[in-house]
Amino acid sequence: MKRGVVLSVVVGIGMLSLAVAAQQAGQPPAPKVVEVEKVKDNLFMMKGGGGNSAVFITSTGIVVVDTKNAGWGQPLLDKIKTVSDKPITTVINTHSHGDHVSGNVEFPTTVEFIAHENAKSEMEAWRPVTGITNIFPNVFKDNNNRGLPKKTYKDKMSVGAGADKIDLFYFGPGHTGGDTWVVFPALRTAHVGDMFANKNLPLIDANNGGAGLTYAQTLSKAVAGITNVDTIIGGHSASTMTFNDLKEFVNFNQDFIAWAEAQMKAGKTVDQAAAEYKHPDKYVGYAAAQPARVKANVQIMYDEMKKKGSGT
Repeated sequence: MKRGVVLSVVVGIGMLSLAVAAQQAGQPPAPKVVEVEKVKDNLFMMKGGGGNSAVFITSTGIVVVDTKNAGWGQPLLDKIKTVSDKPITTVINTHSHGDHVSGNVEFPTTVEFIAHENAKSEMEAWRPVTGITNIFPNVFKDNNNRGLPKKTYKDKMSVGAGADKIDLFYFGPGHTGGDTWVVFPALRTAHVGDMFANKNLPLIDANNGGAGLTYAQTLSKAVAGITNVDTIIGGHSASTMTFNDLKEFVNFNQDFIAWAEAQMKAGKTVDQAAAEYKHPDKYVGYAAAQPARVKANVQIMYDEMKKKGSGT
């Protein structure tokens, strides 16, 4: 399984390199292909073009969770039509990053957009993502704020009722400062965005409210607060995951935080600590740690520890 994960990463990098080479050679860009994975009878996971989208077909219309990168909204809309001809009524954004929200501007103006209140503020500010500076164009500014969420919540919110009910939860900062956990109770399924993007170190966006030392704490609150869920849609997972995978991810992050704290206590610099890190062997199926991600996360945690130690 581990070999498969590593292979998928290598293949993905190779495809990206080919795409860049093609653009440099003046060739037309690759077609925008959205892949569909059926999760339950009326719930689909749509992959490609950024973060994973969830498409939930209700009795009155379609609810979409996350809308991908700029230029991928229409391909996503086209793919949705292959599973249902019902109208799209609602879009829920799990957080503010461009690879999850940029497609908003390509959706009909009749759609209701929902996000956590912090995520809305982050979309309006459109600050660079920590470690991925200037990669996402500000589609909202370029489209007169079309697609910005108008409905927000603070801690919990429900949409629909009965078999169509969706519960939205906020458990605290982690990946960003406004991560929404989207639960489909009747289907025992949750879309957890990039709080659990896949089996690897998470991206912590300190520029937009993300937090390193409390990441595992936020995950633990989610595990305790979400009940009767057995299927997980990750923000960038190749397929669905299980609730036990989410529990393991809590332990994985707790171990990383404890390790970072020990490295700082031992007087190691960020570079020294990052150079020595590798995933504990017990975490089978986790992709190899990317040096840049390790260094970025260690830097964030060192900064937080220094701030905590200074009492500020």
